[in-house]
Amino acid sequence: MKIRKRYILLAFYLMVLFLPIYWMLNMSLRTNADILGSLAMYPEHPTFENYMKIFGDPSWYSGYINSIIYVTMNMVISLLTALPAAYAFSRYRFIGDKHVFFWLLTNRMAPPAVFLLPFFQLYSTFNLIDTHIAVALAHCLFNVPLAVWILEGFMSGVPREIDETAFIDGYSFPRFFVRVFIPLIRAGIGVTAFFCFMFSWVELLLARTLTTTAAKPIAATMTRTVSATGLDWGLLAAAGILTIVPGALVIWFVRNHLAKGFALGRV
Repeated sequence: MKIRKRYILLAFYLMVLFLPIYWMLNMSLRTNADILGSLAMYPEHPTFENYMKIFGDPSWYSGYINSIIYVTMNMVISLLTALPAAYAFSRYRFIGDKHVFFWLLTNRMAPPAVFLLPFFQLYSTFNLIDTHIAVALAHCLFNVPLAVWILEGFMSGVPREIDETAFIDGYSFPRFFVRVFIPLIRAGIGVTAFFCFMFSWVELLLARTLTTTAAKPIAATMTRTVSATGLDWGLLAAAGILTIVPGALVIWFVRNHLAKGFALGRV
């Protein structure tokens, strides 16, 4: 009886969890007139018109490409920056190390709007407005501290004797770091890459302000559904479904690392 109740509660939880996604999928397969005309639990006359509009309009699918480009760039830059920094915090003690570490975390906790004006003026001076690298570097503001914090927890769990043994065996530091140390924390790297990707993917304020046309992200493009006649709910729902897909794919590929990360790291 207890097992049956557990399954009932699990089924109810999953139903509540996936209801918004199902409802968005339901709306994406209906016309805007049908959505505004009646409340339906499923599309009586499903149509792919909304998806065809997205794939037929260059401004729509270019938004997806732009988002994937700067998110991937940010993920790579954040990992390359955070790996040596996290190693330094986990292996060495120096004056002000705790204060520097706390300062990094305060950057993660600060709202992006605080840094919006300085970023805009700086990028305007160097002609970086409306470029992918501008958004990628801006997102490093909150992804690098997060990456350092997560990776430092994983690295602190690796015994220091491994470093000493590798150096006695004649390993140089770059060779040891790449061939010995990184494989030991690959679960942490997978978790860090996932969070960097997701936080950069869903950020809107910096991405929308620092781009105009050429590097406009999909989140900003979705605001084009607002017109004088109101919102195009079907088109907006279709865009939302397509926006979920990259995150779902990332979760699928790093799912094993995520499980280890939640069990072993700071996450």
